[in-house]
Amino acid sequence: MSEAASARDRLTADRAAGPGLGPLEPMLRAWLPAQRWFAGKGRAIGRLRTISAAELLPPGSAPGLLHLLLDVDGDCYQLLLGIRPSPLPPALAPALIGRAEQGPYAGQSVYEGLGDPRLASLLLERLRSPGTLGPLRFDRDPAAVIPEAPTPRPLSAEQTNSSLIYGDSYILKVFRRVGPGVNPDLELPRALAAAGCARVPAPVAWYEAELPGSEPLTLGVLQPYLRGSDDGWQLALHRLRAGADFTAEAHALGRATAEVHSALAGALPTVALDPEQTARLAAGMTARLAATAREVPALRPYEAGLRGAFDALAASRGTGVPAQRIHGDLHLGQTLRTADGSWALIDFEGEPARPLADRRRPEPAVRDIAGILRSFDYAARSHRPFAPAWADDCRAAFCEGYARTTGRDPREDPVLLRAYETDKAVYEARYESRHRPDWLHVPMAAIRRLSEPQRPPSHRTHPPVPGSTTPHHPKPPRRPLA
Repeated sequence: MSEAASARDRLTADRAAGPGLGPLEPMLRAWLPAQRWFAGKGRAIGRLRTISAAELLPPGSAPGLLHLLLDVDGDCYQLLLGIRPSPLPPALAPALIGRAEQGPYAGQSVYEGLGDPRLASLLLERLRSPGTLGPLRFDRDPAAVIPEAPTPRPLSAEQTNSSLIYGDSYILKVFRRVGPGVNPDLELPRALAAAGCARVPAPVAWYEAELPGSEPLTLGVLQPYLRGSDDGWQLALHRLRAGADFTAEAHALGRATAEVHSALAGALPTVALDPEQTARLAAGMTARLAATAREVPALRPYEAGLRGAFDALAASRGTGVPAQRIHGDLHLGQTLRTADGSWALIDFEGEPARPLADRRRPEPAVRDIAGILRSFDYAARSHRPFAPAWADDCRAAFCEGYARTTGRDPREDPVLLRAYETDKAVYEARYESRHRPDWLHVPMAAIRRLSEPQRPPSHRTHPPVPGSTTPHHPKPPRRPLA
């Protein structure tokens, strides 16, 4: 049994005797599968049990706010339910989950609490005042100044979590699927702040659940809201549509990414993967490829060629591969160009589908680099006509910016970079096949390229990047999937 599965089983074992959902259960069974952040779409819910329940307002308050941790078929989900007399005000009607006909909430409407400004403001007040409430513990940076009751509004463009923006000052990420252990989106930004790295917004408050027999579960993190920032993905698309160059921005983003990697390596333990561990890493990539080929028929003709990238990685390592804590799901959509023109990295949660224990393990930094390189390819292929030279120039500029900061150009280890880029493209093919079939052609173009025998590096000259002293090289490719 894996470490993650063992932790999950400890969390959900023997909870059947806990507080029951009663009349809330049928409405939650119908509501949960329709939520963007729910991982069990497309299948009926089997087990649905309460792990913990806490009223964040005194019983009988109107509105009330009920915090739930639910065991849904072995996964733990966080819900914040508003309770109001029926009917709901028109502004809250879209948040309705159902009307309770019996039990302690009989005759009242149950709804998504984060959609109610009064309840969202209450959650911020809890974060302003550290302490415990039932299984919940609220904590904060004592040096932070959190204003009283700024107007909250939900951030709409999300899938795996929910976020609230308070005024123009702070953003609260509420994790939906949670597990035992510190979430990297709290752990890594705190470590970076302590190391003096300003490329990542530092957490100012957070809350957790403390349950018997389990490590604490990170439930939410409050960070500064970078007002006036441009989303890296949208900025790249805007430049493409305008026919404008993006290499200066890509170069600066490479430097920012390198600064974050260097700070993480200095703040948290690093390791060197020995040949046996590297072989296991390659074997995991091969296994993911085989599973994806079974699911995505379009991938099958290229499977043997793609496997070569992983075989080369397994065979190439007489010495260890450096590994450290990394972002884990880096792409242009996880970057912001701030109002002063610098770059910031956000959303350090890693790939939410991976077990939390896996996301907290050291990995080669090139995993993040491959994510950004693939993101440039995604952007170029979303443009009509396809702009391959734009993607090539951005990839080169990013690597040069990274090398200027660290002294190590990621293209100098083509075997490792190709393996991670291939693994990312395989992941993208599975994602697009499941969720956005119209986008499958984007990773498939990379699949075809990466499956071909590797040619000697090209020596095409790229335009110089402002401030760059590193010579240009051609090379590799990505974009946000969520």
